[in-house]
Amino acid sequence: MHRLSIEEIIEYITAGKQFEAVSSDYSFTLKIEDYVPIVCGAVHDGHQFRSSLWENCKHTEYERWYEEDPCTKEMVQTFPIVIAGRDSRFEYDLNREPERAVYDDAWGKELWTEPLSNEEKELSLQKHANFYKVVNALVQKLESDFKNVIVFDMHSYNWKRWDREVPVWNLGTSNIDQKRFGALTEVWSKKLGSIQLPNDIVNTSKINDTFQGNGYFLKYITRNFDNTLVLATEISKVYCDELSGIIYPEVVKSVEEQLKKLIPEMVKEFQAMFA
Repeated sequence: MHRLSIEEIIEYITAGKQFEAVSSDYSFTLKIEDYVPIVCGAVHDGHQFRSSLWENCKHTEYERWYEEDPCTKEMVQTFPIVIAGRDSRFEYDLNREPERAVYDDAWGKELWTEPLSNEEKELSLQKHANFYKVVNALVQKLESDFKNVIVFDMHSYNWKRWDREVPVWNLGTSNIDQKRFGALTEVWSKKLGSIQLPNDIVNTSKINDTFQGNGYFLKYITRNFDNTLVLATEISKVYCDELSGIIYPEVVKSVEEQLKKLIPEMVKEFQAMFA
């Protein structure tokens, strides 16, 4: 893996080079093994939290981990193009627009002992802006090469905090063009529902049940590119113990192995519709 500046990453993308890199500030990674019309994204996978914020943060490391999306990059790591955040959403949230990307409070609890300085905020927002410069260059390149592109926007959520039964998989579609892509979202939801999980986990899949697909990653791509479908795909944290932080690797591996089959199937459906 290379360490590259934002300018170098964009230069590589524009030139169609294959590479795997971490940004020079270590805020995100991008792997491009081949230029294909498929991107897998895991914007909340990161757990890094810069040291200048430690003493000022009221949330513990566990509380931060609890709201992050661990293992979502691992679930799609074998695909040719994978972009993933390395920094915690508590530093800045890649799935929020810039104006809301730096939290004042998080899940009902104040985040900072003292308000963040403008310098701290600007450092976080620059990382946010750099990530989206690369996203823009990547999707622009892929639409130029293939016209139609599909992005699998991977997330997870804490199912135990809900006071009702919730699905293992939730697909958020409220910001997707339903006339063009509605049938495809139904197909993807059904495919997710076909996944067989270990440990006697009963799999279910629904659309717009727990979340509606209002994240900035989806909105940014959808607003800026006419021919790219973003599928905001959430798995409940059945792959770990939310209360202790223990990861169940057999469940993570099972999801990874089955997505290896289902994502290419979904891409074929997508390509057939727009051939």
